[in-house]
Amino acid sequence: MTRFLIITNRTPNFNANDIPGHYEHLENLKKNNRLELYGPFSDSTGGAYLIKAESFEEAVLIGSSDPLIKSGSSTVIVKEWLTK
Repeated sequence: MTRFLIITNRTPNFNANDIPGHYEHLENLKKNNRLELYGPFSDSTGGAYLIKAESFEEAVLIGSSDPLIKSGSSTVIVKEWLTK
């Protein structure tokens, strides 16, 4: 599997009520051994998480299914990360 960095950036429509669903999403990834690291940015503009996926398309699907993204609270950027 390949590693992908999922970067979330808060929008002006950010709603803190979407955070519990976001953490559920991360917990599900963790249970399926897909989540390696995660955390918010210190400036409160968003956060990032490192996942394992079979393809870029699967990683985009995972990132897009995050409740923060689906609700419009945040935008998502997915990058294949060539970690060593």
